[in-house]
Amino acid sequence: MNIFGHNDEKAIAEGIRRGDNRAMRDFYAQFGGQLTAVCSRYITDDHDVQDVMQDAMLSIIEHIDSFKYHEKGSLRAWATRIVVNQALNFIKAKRRQNDTFADKDIGNLAYADDDTEPDIGELSAETIHEMIRNLPDGYRAVFNLYAIEGKSHKEIAATLGIKADTSASQFHRAKNMLAREIEKYKKNNKDKRS
Repeated sequence: MNIFGHNDEKAIAEGIRRGDNRAMRDFYAQFGGQLTAVCSRYITDDHDVQDVMQDAMLSIIEHIDSFKYHEKGSLRAWATRIVVNQALNFIKAKRRQNDTFADKDIGNLAYADDDTEPDIGELSAETIHEMIRNLPDGYRAVFNLYAIEGKSHKEIAATLGIKADTSASQFHRAKNMLAREIEKYKKNNKDKRS
């Protein structure tokens, strides 16, 4: 399986189909970190991330027969879709318990209609990731689906069971919250350097 320091996705998928434990370990070693990072974009509690990842890994194994190898990266892309779907299912289940996708402001925060994007050049990927994780659940889900996964508001609405207008509104608010956090972070770090 491990030839010249890399694992062939096609061989890993075939091994998982056969129930080969080594192939499953190779899959997790190669993709586990990336898939966990994807999951943690949607879910902030580390214990919940672990639970969702366990469900996603079981789903990957159960549905490996539906995977079709096309080119390098296709196994990772296929598994990523499963992880995102598991995370969204978790969020939807949580929604039933509370009003995750309510189209309302958080507290007394005002949201500017300024669509200028802040300069993120000096921020690390980890810092931006943490800022996204700190968004309220509904905002975070919509932001990830729109800005990172490239889904349309119509697709997001169908996926999350909300209106397309709600998706657009939550994305706009999430973007503004992130812009404020970025500016605050930059100001705090500028003050520390002075």
